[in-house]
Amino acid sequence: MERRQLGRTDLMVSTVCLGTMTFGEQNSEADAHGQLDLALERGVNFIDTAEMYPVMPNAATQGSTERFIGTWLKKSGRRPDVVLATKVAGPNPHAPWIRGPQHNLGRTDIRAAVEDSLRRLQTDYIDLYQLHWPSRNLPVFGANQFNPEAERAAVPIEESLMALGELIDEGKIRHIGVSNESAWGVCEFVKLSEMKGLPRIATIQNLYNLTARAFETSLLDEACFRSDVSLLAYSPLAFGQLTAKYLDDPKAQGRLNIFPKSWSPRYLRPAVLAACAEYAKLARENGLSPAQMALAWCYSRWFVGSTIIGATSLAQLEENIGAVEVKLSADVVAAIDEIHARFTNPGQ
Repeated sequence: MERRQLGRTDLMVSTVCLGTMTFGEQNSEADAHGQLDLALERGVNFIDTAEMYPVMPNAATQGSTERFIGTWLKKSGRRPDVVLATKVAGPNPHAPWIRGPQHNLGRTDIRAAVEDSLRRLQTDYIDLYQLHWPSRNLPVFGANQFNPEAERAAVPIEESLMALGELIDEGKIRHIGVSNESAWGVCEFVKLSEMKGLPRIATIQNLYNLTARAFETSLLDEACFRSDVSLLAYSPLAFGQLTAKYLDDPKAQGRLNIFPKSWSPRYLRPAVLAACAEYAKLARENGLSPAQMALAWCYSRWFVGSTIIGATSLAQLEENIGAVEVKLSADVVAAIDEIHARFTNPGQ
């Protein structure tokens, strides 16, 4: 398993990162431990979670994902072997169980979130601590147009960076990153860190898959490449649509059928379904499963620090990790780009 450096840090992480948002909802604690064991056995050293997980988010299960990882870390003794990443939730009045309905990304909230995560994870430090989504108004999670009427009071980026800097000084977190951010946001974080002597972001965890390649434009060249900020690609299989399992069986077991469809409408857009059918056809014509092709493509992108994969079974996890061994031919990559030209970012 190849290791890649995150930003300007000393963190060397596997090409594949184990995402854990199903732990505590679709996966039991025993399932979670099995996945963690298998991932490390296959060379994965990078684990990503969040205080908000599992999904769908609710008060009864919030924090279960971190707790399951914590019991595994204690039982296995593998804390020194993993790069552990988690996230603090941005503002969301619909999730008042996370530090109250006014939770945000100010000093008090960030400090409380870190302490809670450390306790649940049963560790005394977090390798990569990320802001899950911005405090300010920004289109995220499928909203793809900025709405000035949705403006809200926001915690200044400088205040968040100062709080994170204190926690770095105390040894509770090592490095920081952002998630669901824009090019302006990345540049502002980097500018303030350089001007004010504050910690520098190393990573951005954003949506990136065959149906959602908008990162390749201004976020990549004008923000991340020039600032040494590594992409942690999430949803590389577009909530399972790129596996073609829903194409083959509309009633297939998976998040799009288990949870209310209003949760992820972007993955149900007609153009997404049409694009996924084209990618599936291409994969099968070249002796690959649709999931293998979609993941191999993502794993091979030169600017991706690590690709975050999730699974609900060990068989799925085996296939997803195994795709790292698949090398796509130039012809297949060219055909992927041709499909992208016809169906440009329908899942963004």
